[in-house]
Amino acid sequence: MSLSDHPKAYGTAALVAAFAAGVLVTLGFKDAYPELESRFQEKKRRRPGSRAADGGREPNPRRSSIFWGAPVTLEDHEQDAGSSRSDGVVEDGIAGCIGHTPLINMRSLSEATGRTILGKAEFLNGAGGSPKDRVALSIIRAAERDGQLVPHRGDTIYEGTVGSTGISLATLARAMGYRAHICMPDDQSREKSDLLRALGAAVERVPVAPITSPDHFVNLARRRAAEHAAARADGSRGFFADQFETPANWEAHAAGTGPEIWRQTGGLVDAFVAGAGTGGTVAGVARHLKERRPAVRVVLADPQGSGLYHKVKHGVMYAPTEREGTRRRQQVDSMVEGIGVNRVTANFEAGRDLVDDAVKVADEQACRMARWLVENDGLFLGSSSAVNCAAAVVAALQLPPGSVVVTVLCDSGTRHLSKFWKHIKDMGLEEHEATDLFAELGLEKQA
Repeated sequence: MSLSDHPKAYGTAALVAAFAAGVLVTLGFKDAYPELESRFQEKKRRRPGSRAADGGREPNPRRSSIFWGAPVTLEDHEQDAGSSRSDGVVEDGIAGCIGHTPLINMRSLSEATGRTILGKAEFLNGAGGSPKDRVALSIIRAAERDGQLVPHRGDTIYEGTVGSTGISLATLARAMGYRAHICMPDDQSREKSDLLRALGAAVERVPVAPITSPDHFVNLARRRAAEHAAARADGSRGFFADQFETPANWEAHAAGTGPEIWRQTGGLVDAFVAGAGTGGTVAGVARHLKERRPAVRVVLADPQGSGLYHKVKHGVMYAPTEREGTRRRQQVDSMVEGIGVNRVTANFEAGRDLVDDAVKVADEQACRMARWLVENDGLFLGSSSAVNCAAAVVAALQLPPGSVVVTVLCDSGTRHLSKFWKHIKDMGLEEHEATDLFAELGLEKQA
């Protein structure tokens, strides 16, 4: 009996043939879209919640084919709800622009040392333009979870800062429904306090005082927060951000900056170099990188006048300027702002046992490095970034050729025009044409 004589059999055979043809067509065209697959996998790697974003290996998406040829790639076209860096995604407010900063190869430093020196471009964070954006957001979200801050209730965030944390807090406070009140020492660059006021923050510039004094800028901010409820009497609260001691500081870097560095280097990082003000960056990044690869070397970059260098090298908090009659400034005897301190904060303590070494950077070295980076790499950076880069060169020379060193590019030089960059001009470095990095830094040239 022929198939045409049996309609049911004919229909079944046609269905089987159609199914087989569909499978063959799919397999035949599977090589026509490798670019689409590549783009999809790249998007997955860039999602903050994915394993790859945390430095882990992507799960293998391939499955064995029951037919012939190369295995078929199975694709998941679902968009992660938490994705904040995929093409075409609109960020939800300024907070969505924080993190995922580029890692820049500073070619002039790499070529001079024979090691790859990379700068984590934290000055490109989209809120306040520094690593403190991560910290400020982490502090605010932790306070909201604990009920200490409630949006649009009139709550005010108080903080004592030399500038960058205050700028990040002031920016996010407005965006998230709060006010900001910043206390800062009066020896910091004027453009920082001007920017804070432009961002809508109340600013108190106070005389420099030791941390033991109730008038120290941090202690004043704590007191202002405690006095808030009585002064306002409107049901709003005052919240002291406490950036030096809160674990939300180092946790922001352990959860964000560290995993980003690991992913961006593919795990091929031999050393991490950073200065410490609060200590949150070096502690948080060190905790993540050391967990991934214990052999990663963590090096503290410390400006002159800070005691942390001696704390790491000798276990004693000491700076030569502590000698009676030698100190020129109450806080840290350096023109560098943002890093350097003469006490161990809770944030630095959280990673102190992970710091392997320290490099002391003089003000003159920082100034010469800052000018070198402008002339050779087009990077216009602030004083703490210059210290980090100078220390990164020293740390790189202690590693085998070809090693990878990562440091932090904290903020733009525009915040340091009236002080740090004015001093660079006064030194005559704007007219000075430097051709030898090692001569500029006073280092022995490598063979």
